[in-house]
Amino acid sequence: MNFQLVIDFVNTAGLDPVREDLPTPAALVTWLDHRGLRPGTRATAAEHEEAKRVREALLDLLLAHNEVETNLDAASAVLDHAAKSAGLAVRFADGAAAVEPSASGVRGAVGRILSEVAAGMADGTWERLKACRADDCRHAFLDTSKNRSRAWCSMQSCGNRAKVAAYRERHST
Repeated sequence: MNFQLVIDFVNTAGLDPVREDLPTPAALVTWLDHRGLRPGTRATAAEHEEAKRVREALLDLLLAHNEVETNLDAASAVLDHAAKSAGLAVRFADGAAAVEPSASGVRGAVGRILSEVAAGMADGTWERLKACRADDCRHAFLDTSKNRSRAWCSMQSCGNRAKVAAYRERHST
């Protein structure tokens, strides 16, 4: 699984500071092209919005990996629709199976991101992808801890803030 591609895609939006790396269809095409996903030369407004919905649905799944309550059914429906739009299917080549899109353009490029998710689910790395528990962060990261218990993207920033807030809560009054 190319987990970094999935993490980078989810992290194209941020909360602190508020950031949107895919503000236009052209920005989406540029982002996808820079990652070798061959999106073609342009994206429609509908493809742009669908890609952002896929990003948010993936974020919901990563939050759920970190014990944050999300609407998994809604997120799964968005991803299922995007997979169908991309024409994702199992393909066989050189004695190996892979999930690949049959669609071209932006839908096919988004399908390649979803195929990495499917690969991660198959090889067990998917469960290690999480989104930070901090309400003002939600940054995607790979949990490399031995027991898969990492809760924050960074102990120095989000983890420290959470621990200080918990300390203040316990010692207030």
